[in-house]
Amino acid sequence: MSTKVSDHVLHRLREWGVEHVFGYPGDGINGLLAAWGRAENRPRFIQSRHEEMSAFQAVGYAKFSGRVGVCAATSGPGAIHLLNGLYDAKLDHVPVLAIVGQTDRTAMGGSYQQEVDLHTLFKDVASDFVETVTVPEQLPNVLDRAIRTAYARRSPTAVIIPGDVQELDYSPPTHEFKMVPSSLDRSSWTALPSDDSVQRAAEILNAGDKVAILVGQGASGARAEVERIAELLGAGVAKALLGKDVLSDELPYVTGAIGLLGTRPSYELMRDCDTLLTVGSSFPYTQFMPDFGKARGVQIDIDPHMVGMRYPYEVNLVGDAKATLERLIPLIGAERGREWYDTVCANVTRWRDVMDRRAGLSADPINPEYVARALDPLLPGNAIISSDSGSAANWYARHLTMRPGMRASLSGTLATMGCGVPYAIGAKFAHPNRPAIALVGDGAMQMNGLAELITAAKYKDQWDDPRLVVGVWNNHDLNQVTWEMRAMEGAPSFLPSQEIPDVQYAAFARSLGLTGIRVEKPEDVEAGWRAGLEADGPAVIEFLTDPAVPPIPPHATWDQMEATAASILKGDTDRGSMIKQGFKAKVQEFLPGREKK
Repeated sequence: MSTKVSDHVLHRLREWGVEHVFGYPGDGINGLLAAWGRAENRPRFIQSRHEEMSAFQAVGYAKFSGRVGVCAATSGPGAIHLLNGLYDAKLDHVPVLAIVGQTDRTAMGGSYQQEVDLHTLFKDVASDFVETVTVPEQLPNVLDRAIRTAYARRSPTAVIIPGDVQELDYSPPTHEFKMVPSSLDRSSWTALPSDDSVQRAAEILNAGDKVAILVGQGASGARAEVERIAELLGAGVAKALLGKDVLSDELPYVTGAIGLLGTRPSYELMRDCDTLLTVGSSFPYTQFMPDFGKARGVQIDIDPHMVGMRYPYEVNLVGDAKATLERLIPLIGAERGREWYDTVCANVTRWRDVMDRRAGLSADPINPEYVARALDPLLPGNAIISSDSGSAANWYARHLTMRPGMRASLSGTLATMGCGVPYAIGAKFAHPNRPAIALVGDGAMQMNGLAELITAAKYKDQWDDPRLVVGVWNNHDLNQVTWEMRAMEGAPSFLPSQEIPDVQYAAFARSLGLTGIRVEKPEDVEAGWRAGLEADGPAVIEFLTDPAVPPIPPHATWDQMEATAASILKGDTDRGSMIKQGFKAKVQEFLPGREKK
C-alpha cells in the first residue's frame, strides 16, 4: 500500500515525539482520520466536545509538559473554533501546532461549502508560521518548520492541508531546484548576554538597598538560581500569575502574586523598593510596578522582541534565565543589611494572617475564600492545578500555597473564560500519573466545563492516577464582572447580564458516572475536598458560595472604595450583604496580628 500525505503527517509527528493530538473530527480531515486508523491511533487522537476545547487542551498539555501541544480540526467552522485556544497560546507564549483541513483544491475560489480563507483567518494568531500544503513535496519541510517555529518562538503555528492533498501519494522533495528538504533535529541551545551587560547589571543590583524581584513563567527552569540571588540580595520575590509555581510560597521572602489579583506584600514590595530585577516576565500592568524614577531596573528575558518593555530598565539582559543568573550570581556582593529583608518577611507573615482571618469570616452560605483556603493544606505534593478566569482566580492567586513539585497555571494574558477544565484534561495526558485540580466559577463551568466532563469520563480509565478534581464556585453570578462594574464604573450589578441559572453541577457529574458532591454548608467544605481527592476517578465538588464577598485589590484603601459605594447608592440588588462582607473583609487588614505562640 502506498504512503499517503496523511500517513506521512502522522509518521512525522511521531518522529518529533508527538504522543497526543487533541481534536474533533470532520470531513475536512477525513484523510487524516483514515490515516489514524491505519496507524493504529499513533499519535493518540484525543476527542474533545468542541474544537476550542481541543486547542485549550493542547495549551494545557504544552504548559505542563514543556512539549509542543498539537490540535487538529476540520475546515470552516472547525478551524474557526480553534481560534480562542490558539490566541491563549499566542498571548502566553506556548508552543502549539494546529493541523487544519481545507476544502479540496478544485473547489477553492468557488464559494464552496465551508470554504474559508484560512490564511487570512490564521494570519494574526499564527503569525510566526502558517502555510498551506498544496503538493506532497512540501512535506516534511512545512510540518518541520511549523514545529520548530512553535518551539523556538514559543507560539502557535498552523499547517493547512486541503482534503484532496491528504489523499495524494506522498513523495519526498528531490535534489533539484524549487525543492526544500528538511531535517528533524532540534538541538538544544542557550542564549547568553554579553559579559559587559552582565557586569553593568551586577553594579546596579549591588548598589540597591531595597531590592525587589519579579519572576514569571520564563524563570521556571531557574528555581535554584532565583532563590540564590534573592538570598544574596536580601530581596523579596513577587510572582506574576503565570509564574505562580516558579518558587515555593513557603519561602519567607516570597510575597505571592502581583497585580489586581495579587497580595498586599507584593504591592508593598514594589511600592517601597529602590531596585527591581525582573526575570522571565512581561507583566503588563505598569501601575503595580515601582513609580518611574524611584527604582533602578534590570530585566532578564530570552526574547529580544519582548525585552525592555513595561518599565524603564537600565540594563536588559537577553538570555536564558538560568544561564544568565548563573553568570550574574558570582558578581553579587554578599554583605548587606537585613532590615529590608526583615520588613518583607514581616509583611508576608502579616498578610497570611489577614487572609486566614478573611477566609474565616461568615458568609451566606459559604465564604468563597474559605473554599480555597480549605483546599490548600490538602493539596497533594505533585498536584497540577489549573484556574479558570473570574473571581475564582482571585482565591487561587491568594490562598493556594505553591510547594516544591507542584505545577499551576491559568490563562494569563488573554484571561479567557472556560480554560480551567480543558487545561486539566491536557495536564492529565501530559502527566497521567499525577492528580489534576481545576478551580472554576459557575459561569466558566456553564460555558465549557460541563461538556468537557464528558471528555474526562471518556478517558478516565486511561490515566494511571485517575483523579481530576473540579471545584466549582456556585454563586449564580458572573462575579468578577459584577465586582468590576461596582469598583470601576460605580454601577450596580445589571442582573440580565450577570445573573446565571443555578445548575446542578454535582448531579450532572453523577449522571456521567463520576463523583459529584454538592456542598451547602461551611462545615462540609473540607470533607467535600477530601472526598474529591480520595475518589477513584474524576470528581466535581460544587460549593454554594456567597457572591457578596469582594475580591478586594491589594492596593485598595477606604477612599478607593467610593466607586463601590456609589453602586450601592444606585440600587445594587445585593447592597445589604455587599456592605457587610466588604466591610468585614477590609477591616481584617487593620486588625492587629494574632499573638504567635
